[in-house]
Amino acid sequence: MLETFATNEKRVLALAGLFQAVRLAQQLASEGRCDEFAMAAGVASVFRLDSPSVAAVYGNAAGVRLGLRELITQLDDGSRDMAVTRMAVTVMRLERSLARHHALRDKLRDGIQLAQRQVAHFGQDSPQVIRRLADLYVQTLSTLKPRVMVTGDPQQLQQPAVVEKVRANLLAAVRSAVLWRQLGGRQWQLIVSRRQSIMLARGLLTGATLDNG
Repeated sequence: MLETFATNEKRVLALAGLFQAVRLAQQLASEGRCDEFAMAAGVASVFRLDSPSVAAVYGNAAGVRLGLRELITQLDDGSRDMAVTRMAVTVMRLERSLARHHALRDKLRDGIQLAQRQVAHFGQDSPQVIRRLADLYVQTLSTLKPRVMVTGDPQQLQQPAVVEKVRANLLAAVRSAVLWRQLGGRQWQLIVSRRQSIMLARGLLTGATLDNG
């Protein structure tokens, strides 16, 4: 039972990473800005393909605090943002599509490893690295169906730097979806295990907040 509880906690963390990334993409599309700490954790997760734990993928649980809050909101029928819900579900379906295209998956992994070299040179949060990740998203994931549709302020979506950050966050969302699936995550669990997921997310959020003051 303890093992099942621990596995469920890990799935909730990965799911929080997914919801955090799509929320950030939505914020950028609407406002041209987003939570920089949360985005940094998401971008970092793209490069952590081999981590000792799920929490370590995001640095620690604090890296997905925004995502844990978002997950609680989205699983609460009375307060969910349907635009974010639709994006998250589309990302889950996109992950399934990616899993069927082995050559494209290898291309994505190779592209991430190449981008890692830029991280060492320019820094993870540099425009050069964000642009590289955005280009990688266009060359790989955006060629698959379904396409993740991001709506927002047309003026913001005409700014290349904003669009690049949106795409980098969508890449981070897919990375979390892959992790969630590897941990046994399935869409039906969002309905059947909704209350348990909310409880676990609240506990993880409390722990992450206490650990970081």
